[in-house]
Order: sequence, then structure tokens, then C-alpha cells
Amino acid sequence: MAARLIEHYQKKVVPSLTKEFGYKNVMAVPKIDKISINIGLGEATQNAKLMDGAVNELTQIAGQKPVITKATKSIAQFKLREGQAIGCMVTLRGDRMYEFFDRLVNVALPRVRDFRGISTKSFDGRGNYTLGIKDQLIFPEIDYAKVEKTKGMNISITTTARTDAEGVALLRQMGMPFRQ
Repeated sequence: MAARLIEHYQKKVVPSLTKEFGYKNVMAVPKIDKISINIGLGEATQNAKLMDGAVNELTQIAGQKPVITKATKSIAQFKLREGQAIGCMVTLRGDRMYEFFDRLVNVALPRVRDFRGISTKSFDGRGNYTLGIKDQLIFPEIDYAKVEKTKGMNISITTTARTDAEGVALLRQMGMPFRQ
């Protein structure tokens, strides 16, 4: 599945981006560098069981074990102590990254209710894109019966593009369903 996307990138995306932006070198053509998926669980301070569910679900979605993120400083108002587990994240590269991107674009995003495409406003000025998802049930790997609480997640797609225009062009040609 990942090979299909890599082949599509090399045969279709590279020539068309080279034509559009006038790159002189193939290595200058932007590509997807990595995809980071993060689940922040502020409620895990009260209920430690939520963290296990989040870790299991992120493992199923990403196909690799996530790292548990811990609080760097204590905040009394949030009942938060330094070193307490407050989320989990995973960074995908290579084949796993392409395979996840393929599933995200072709399976998960079309399952969002009232889906009209994603906004192009979430670029950071350097060609990287961040997408927020409100619940994890849009991924087919998640068993609806085993979910005790819906959790949102942030998906950051880091590219080697220098500008937002290059990033938009790259992701659009890779199949990202942007709003027109």
C-alpha cells in the first residue's frame, strides 16, 4: 500500500511540481518528511486508566508503539504535577508514514460526518500542515465497542517544502482533500 503512494509521488507528483515551481534539481522537490500524531489527555490526571486506552488506540492507528509524554512543570490550577503522564505521541517515517497517510486520506477523512474537505489555513508558513481530529472512531482499526471515551488527536505533517504554496501543492497532489 505504501509502495503505491511512493510510486505515485515519483511518477506524477515530482514532474508536475518541477513544472509548476521550476526546480532545477530533483532533490529540491518537496516531499513528506514525517507525520507526528499526538493525543493530549488532560483528564488523565484524574483517571489514569484513560492513558492505557489512548496508548492502545494510537498503537492500532499508527502501527507502532507511542511515547508517553509527561508534564514538564507543575500547575496547581490544573491539579498537575511535574512528571505526570498527560498524553502520548508517535512519529512516523518511511513506509509506515506513507501507509498511514494513505489510510488517512482515502479511508479515515471521508468517514467524517458532513465532510467537505479540510482547510488550507492550517499551514505554519514553512510548508508544514497540522490537522485536528475530534474523535478516533473515523479510523477503521478502532473497535467501537471497546472505546470508553472519544479522544481527539493532532496530526502534523512535516514536509521539506519552503513555503505554504509548495506545501499545499505537494499535499494536494498526494491526495489530501482540501476545500476548494
